[in-house]
Amino acid sequence: MNKEIHIQKTVEIAKKKKKKSTHSIASVLVWASALLVVAVGIGIVIYIMIQGVPYLNSSLFEWNYSSENVSMLPALINTIFMLILSLLIALPIGIAGSIYLVEYAKKSNPFIRIVNLMIDTLSGIPSIVYGLFGSLFFVKFFGMGLSLLSGALTLSIMILPIIMNTTQEALREVPMSMREGSYGLGAGKLHTILHVVLPSSLGGIISGAILAAGRIFGESAALIFTAGTLAAVSGNIMDPARTMAVHLYALSQEGLYIHETYASSAVLIIVVLIMNGLAGLIKKCSERNTIHG
Repeated sequence: MNKEIHIQKTVEIAKKKKKKSTHSIASVLVWASALLVVAVGIGIVIYIMIQGVPYLNSSLFEWNYSSENVSMLPALINTIFMLILSLLIALPIGIAGSIYLVEYAKKSNPFIRIVNLMIDTLSGIPSIVYGLFGSLFFVKFFGMGLSLLSGALTLSIMILPIIMNTTQEALREVPMSMREGSYGLGAGKLHTILHVVLPSSLGGIISGAILAAGRIFGESAALIFTAGTLAAVSGNIMDPARTMAVHLYALSQEGLYIHETYASSAVLIIVVLIMNGLAGLIKKCSERNTIHG
């Protein structure tokens, strides 16, 4: 009997040691992966800065582009215009659609499964396919031509899955008790969504907007076919517009302005980091206000 108890304890100790060893190996792998990702990201940023910052000069920020100054300012301004216009189109549609799917639609509805399938499918389509679609649909069929609006409409379709996925997750994370408390105080469903659910999920919505902005800043293939490559500040939404990603592609393809390409890349990274920092600050402030409220 004592021998059997001793064997059982030995087996249990061996299992615990094996489980602890497996946990330790998994922890090491997770930490190693995280450090690798951070190291690669920091390495890319440092490399671009070293290669580009020494070649930054005033000619790169002149209002009019020419083959002598290779100014990035028109492309940078067009990128900001493209960002604002795309988000103005996609955010209301994405948020409204997510509210319907999470708050109103029945989970057993086959239509909801089809919509979610389409969202997942759209998120996996290559950007060049979006560019061809935008070229045929917005540029030619609707007669918008190569313009800021054609590019923004194409990008709004591209970023819609990102916004909807992040917004749906943010809405689902709001505790049901908050909704029930609002209903208990006599508030209707719409009032509860607008004044309880949305403020509580604002952080997640902002995160989705940040991810969408990153996609907009880095997109070139779709915009070449829809917004064009004209290196001038767009006067209105029907004018062609070269964004920073397209500007970098054009300079690298010419092969004559490698230093200017790195300098423009450094500026783009700095702008993205600043925007992400501001968005993160806004997210923290909104979450703090929600908690105190």
